[in-house]
Amino acid sequence: MKKKIHPDYHKIQVVMTDGTKFETKSTWGKENDTLKLDIDPKSHFAWTGGKQKILDKGRISKFNKKFQNFKSKESK
Repeated sequence: MKKKIHPDYHKIQVVMTDGTKFETKSTWGKENDTLKLDIDPKSHFAWTGGKQKILDKGRISKFNKKFQNFKSKESK
């Protein structure tokens, strides 16, 4: 392997959304930095099977209202 072309691989601490912590190796940050997760398998609906929270209420209806009179040449 070529020298001095690979990123620094070091230990970091990861804090999950429920407060649990674990140590791993990563190229993220610096030695002994703490990575706080906003989304993880314990809280994200894709892993928990729960429903997704919609944070952008009305965006689709706003889009439809804005472009309701738009018609493409192909649809005529």
